[in-house]
Parts: sequence; structure tokens; C-alpha cells
Amino acid sequence: MVMERSFTLRLKEWESTPKRKPLIIRGARQVGKSYTVQDFGKTHFNGNIHTVDFEKHPEWIGIFEKNLDPVRIISELELLLNSTINTATDLLFFDEIQGAPKAIMSLRYFYEEMPELHLIAAGSLLEFTMQKISFPVGRVSILNMTPMNFYEFLKNTEKDKLAEILLEKPARLSDTIHSSLLDALKQYMFIGGMPECVDLWRNSNSMTEVFKVQNDLMETYRQDFSKYSPYTDKRSLNHALNSIARNIGHHVKYSGLSEEFTGPTNKKAFELLSLARVIARISSASVASLPFESTASEKKFKALIVDIGLMRSLNNLPPDIEYTKNDLLSMYNGALAEQFAGQEFLSSGRDKLYYWTREAKSSSAEVDFILSKKNMIVPVEIKGGAPGKLKSMHLLLEKYPHIERGYVLSTAPYGELPEQRLVFLPLYYAFQLAGDL
Repeated sequence: MVMERSFTLRLKEWESTPKRKPLIIRGARQVGKSYTVQDFGKTHFNGNIHTVDFEKHPEWIGIFEKNLDPVRIISELELLLNSTINTATDLLFFDEIQGAPKAIMSLRYFYEEMPELHLIAAGSLLEFTMQKISFPVGRVSILNMTPMNFYEFLKNTEKDKLAEILLEKPARLSDTIHSSLLDALKQYMFIGGMPECVDLWRNSNSMTEVFKVQNDLMETYRQDFSKYSPYTDKRSLNHALNSIARNIGHHVKYSGLSEEFTGPTNKKAFELLSLARVIARISSASVASLPFESTASEKKFKALIVDIGLMRSLNNLPPDIEYTKNDLLSMYNGALAEQFAGQEFLSSGRDKLYYWTREAKSSSAEVDFILSKKNMIVPVEIKGGAPGKLKSMHLLLEKYPHIERGYVLSTAPYGELPEQRLVFLPLYYAFQLAGDL
């Protein structure tokens, strides 16, 4: 059964772009990069896709060692693949390209000397390789791929009608539909968006089996830690990952990631996990003006795990306790809701996330996320819903009148308080909040 991915729309945009550049798809292991490109090749290139898998055929890396002449490379690849590559109509796919540094460097010459060719490269741990080579800046396009978001989860678990609601303008829904979406969201919070887990769930309806796959995926990630070994002790990576998973929504302090390692070692572990896209950093930034990057703090930040299902696995959350809770915002003390919102924001195409915090002697304030859309600043708080409890959001809106409104993600139905410049959105609209409302 085919797995539908919204990422395909971004591939279509790339394919139809004038002066198209070779495309690099970055993403953590097992998020669906290879499958999505292969499916794209079958459906949009009539099956005329030629896959060079450097993990399956490491000996093919030698083709790129002699020189980076595209004509010669294509000629030799045709011999190995036993097929003719039509550079005007076919798709060439370099998979697991992180193992072939010269192949990454060759993308520059494919762009300059063979611009008609549709060329996609994908891999995990790509940043490790890209740091060691002369990267073809300006001559490639880059897209980041994440696990399935909630919309994709619904589409791939035969809940198409519910999925379509998430694309409509937010509105107050009937109690029945609202409850159905929250029930499906609860499932997603435990199953997550890793394609293998979603596929298993739709075929078996067994969370127990999904949990086994999640544990296997986490073991695969840990096995990758040996590839980081030239940079740091792999045990520090494991400690850091476990600590981050336990503290979603809280400030990260390097000294707190592991008592067994020094602050600098823990910092290196955090940075490596970020490079591998196993975690995502959320930096504190000012809302006085854009861009957030110009005021992003190096010392004050939070983090997310790549997937909410893997977060559950790392924390070994007991479903008999957590899943029976009716309020999604109370599950794991609200950490699942914050992980979900951040993951949805990243799946919209954002590469970096930010939040707002103010430290004062008398009191501190924090708003969970701040987004930028169409040159506007959009603060987002994840709360149970009572306006009187949103002290940090009220403080931000009072201090910065140029911000039109704040958004509150909760399990309550859609609602607005114009006099307080607040919009209440059900949590399941998080992805749309990151896009256009």
C-alpha cells in the first residue's frame, strides 16, 4: 500500500522550477527519504528513475574518484546500472550520498554542465560529510524532510475526511468532529510519524507492535553513534539524547545532560545530535523585530526529539497510565503537546524554531514558540485554555503592541477574544498555524 507524503508537493515544485538545481534532501534516518523519491520517480517520471545506492554498492564510489566530469560519470553509471540514462527526461537518484563525498562535490558540475538532468541526492548524517568537503554552495537546492505530520498520519490511516478539515480555514467544529480529531491526535502522539510505525499501525492496529518498532528504530539510531565516534564518546550521545527526551519544554543546560561527562563534552554531544537531525534546537529570541536569528541566544534554548513516537519510546511512557488521560495537555506533564506542536512547525518547512522568554527579579515569563509569517510575529502558547492563566502571553502582547495577536493551542474548540488579541486553536491545527491562516 502506497504511503502518501506531502513532501511530494515540494518535489513537484522543484521539478518544475526554471533553472532547476540538483536537489539534496536532508533528514534523520528512516523518515522516508528514499521511499518518497522512489515513489516520485515512478509516478512523475513514468518509472524512469535510476538509483545509485552508495550504501548498497560502496564500490561505486570509485566512479567519482577519477574526476568529476558529468559525461564520464553518466557513461560509467549506465554500464553499472545496465540502463540508458536520458538526461532530458529521466530522474537520477544518489541515495545514501553521505558515504560518497566526491559525489556530493560532483553536484556542482552536474548543475553547470548538465543542467537539464533531474538529479536528487539524499542521505542521513549528511552534515558530517558536508563539513569535510568543498560544498557546492549556490549550485544545489536543499530540502529538509521530517517524519509524517498529523495530516499525513490521517491520510495514511484511512481518515481522509478528517485530514481535509486540517486544510480548511480554522473554525469551530461540531463536538463530534472535534472529539474525533482529538482521539486521532492521541493515537498519533503515541504512534508518531515514522513511516514504518504508521504503516504497521494501519495494518495491525496494534500499539504494542508499534512500540517494538519504535524501540528498534531507537536502537538503529544508537548504532549510528559509532559513526560519530571520531568527534565524541558515543556514551555521551546516549546520555544527552535520553536527557533531552525527558525534558521537552525545559531549558537545556549542557551540565545537566550527563553527570558523567564535562560541560564541553555534553555540548559536543548536543551539537552532533543536532547535525544528525535526531534533535532540533529551539533558541530564545526577541520579538522586538525580525529576523529572530539576529537575536537568537546561544546560551538559552530548549530542544525537541525528531519524532513524538520515538520520544515516547525513549521515555518508556506507560500507555496504561498516559493513554487513558482525557486531556492531551496533561499527558506526560504537557511535554507531548509541546513536542507535537514543534514537530508540526518543523514539518511545514521551517528549519529553525524559536521561543520568547523574559527573566526578571520579581518574575519570569515564557511563551512556548514564536513564528514569523509574512513579516509578522506570531507568538504561540500551549495551555489548557483559560485566558486568565496566560500571564506570559498577556505580558508579551502588552509590551509589544506591534504584534497583532497571540495564538493559544489547546484541546478547547476554536474561539477568539479580539479585545485581548487572542485566538484559541485546537492543537490539531498546529501545522496550519505554521503556514497560512
